[in-house]
Amino acid sequence: MSFSSISALSPLDGRYAAKLASLRPLMSEQGYMHRRVQVEVAWFIALSDAGFKEFKPLTPGARTYLLGLIKNFSEADGEAIKTIEKTTNHDVKAVEYWIKSRFEARPELLATQEFVHFACTSEDINNTSHALQIKGARDLVLLPALDAVIAKLRGMAHAFAEVPMLSRTHGQTASPTTVGKEIANVVVRLAAAREKIAAIKIMGKMNGAVGNYNAHLSAWPDFDWEAFARKVIETPEPLGLGLTFQPYSIQIEPHDYMAELFDAIARADTILIDWSRDVWGYVSLGYFKQKLKDGEVGSSTMPHKVNPIDFENAEGNLGLANALLKHLSEKLPISRWQRDLTDSTVLRNMGVAVGYAVLAYQSLLTGLNKLEINEAAIAKDLDASWEVLAEPIQTVMRRFGLPQPYEQLKKFTRGAAMTRELMQGFIDGLELPQSEKDRLLAMTPASYTGKAAELARRV
Repeated sequence: MSFSSISALSPLDGRYAAKLASLRPLMSEQGYMHRRVQVEVAWFIALSDAGFKEFKPLTPGARTYLLGLIKNFSEADGEAIKTIEKTTNHDVKAVEYWIKSRFEARPELLATQEFVHFACTSEDINNTSHALQIKGARDLVLLPALDAVIAKLRGMAHAFAEVPMLSRTHGQTASPTTVGKEIANVVVRLAAAREKIAAIKIMGKMNGAVGNYNAHLSAWPDFDWEAFARKVIETPEPLGLGLTFQPYSIQIEPHDYMAELFDAIARADTILIDWSRDVWGYVSLGYFKQKLKDGEVGSSTMPHKVNPIDFENAEGNLGLANALLKHLSEKLPISRWQRDLTDSTVLRNMGVAVGYAVLAYQSLLTGLNKLEINEAAIAKDLDASWEVLAEPIQTVMRRFGLPQPYEQLKKFTRGAAMTRELMQGFIDGLELPQSEKDRLLAMTPASYTGKAAELARRV
């Protein structure tokens, strides 16, 4: 069977392929090979500048050519590496051989080709390549997608800051809030989670087979290899890698930063699962309507339905993302002795985990852009819930020392259908200063929202 969108095993490369086009160049195997070429070339150029008499500084023309291998890396180049791998049965060695093959007809490079992959173990190339993949995916795809959701929610929080809404603690009528304030709660949580994702340092190591520069020192015992590796790791791209130097490792970089990052992404996802369920409920209550699109159907048999599918898709894909992210964060920091290969196959699924998260953010944003507030439905619910004013009435009674205010309101309101007339009749019978009675009599469920509007506008 030839590969197509409907024969893809993963829906990320099938049904949802177009939505993840920006992630695929970074997190695919093609992207992995591209980053490996970048690391090998950066190391090779840096070695030429290290001052070794056996490896003179490269000419400007050679440097430009080498950087071009990175800049112009194509799918055909990736296929050529895969062809070499069929013989080597080793993917990193295949990259080394492919780079050397590009030195043919270039005597300057051909004479120094054994400095490609010099003193490196495969993990020196792999861990830095994974770090570059993660950095690109986070900074260029995931964070912008998350930022778009945050920006949309912030705009909604401001727009609906003063729209009063009934709260439902434990699913029961509760003190009113505003639509904007409830959205602002999500914005604040999500912005904090976003900052944690962005703040995590992406790390790399280039210290050999067991982290001790053994091979490096066997060639040049008096050279400061640790300082050299740090410089390559931390120098900005393209001459360096633009990562944070990891000074201590076994054969593999410990992956603790990966665990921290994946946990941080999962935390943001959990917040959005919470919000997806809430907004689904508000659509169910009629607080939000969804914009219609010509030709769409909500049900195969019930023509009236407009289902909140974008929020359902978001919730489902956020769950898939978090299941994978949890496994990545729990498994990757563990390696038997100095190295085992259990991380290798798991790391190849980083793009899947991030892909489901990004897909969910897109679905959520699509759903939010379809929403239209239904203030009439929200107001109707408020006007049918005068019992929520039991809270301010008994609180004012407490202030003025009236006996058993909570118990009085409990007896009066619990299980009874409250109306404006009943609540105002109760207020009229209280021994309160007239100014306080007037203030309570003027209060409605819609006006009893505290600082909700102010808090919503503040985010």
